[in-house]
Amino acid sequence: MKRSRDKAASELFAALYPRLAGWCRRLVDDDETAHEIASEAFTRLWARWSRVEEPRGFLYVTAANLVRDHWRKLERERKAMRRVTTEAAVNAHTEQADPSVRLLVQSLPERLRTPILLHYYADMPIREVSVLTGRKEGTVKADLHAARELLRVHLRRSLDHTL
Repeated sequence: MKRSRDKAASELFAALYPRLAGWCRRLVDDDETAHEIASEAFTRLWARWSRVEEPRGFLYVTAANLVRDHWRKLERERKAMRRVTTEAAVNAHTEQADPSVRLLVQSLPERLRTPILLHYYADMPIREVSVLTGRKEGTVKADLHAARELLRVHLRRSLDHTL
């Protein structure tokens, strides 16, 4: 039994780790951090192995939560640095005008951010996003639409500031 469990875990790791780490890399823009997040997601999966029905979904939702925590930490560090430096006004203007999609996605409310991350960044179909988030497919579609509209408005505003 332990051997089959270990074999299943090894096969799952071989099949999913590279893609999960790559997905994390696109979100955090740093190889080392991406691998740490992907590894931590697998560590949390192993700790709950016998109770997790959908390992792939568990990994991506866990990784998304870890990415969100990473973004929050970065934001706290940025705020601390702005308080310490005398260039706070210049830094705030530069960040406000940055049209980076990653930063815009990060700024979305969690209700909208999670479906965007799972559907567009993890390439999960709406049905799977629905199951993982516990929302109806129609709600997921509406959330994706609302998120795209917000991103479009923010991106247009950011681009207008840089022109």
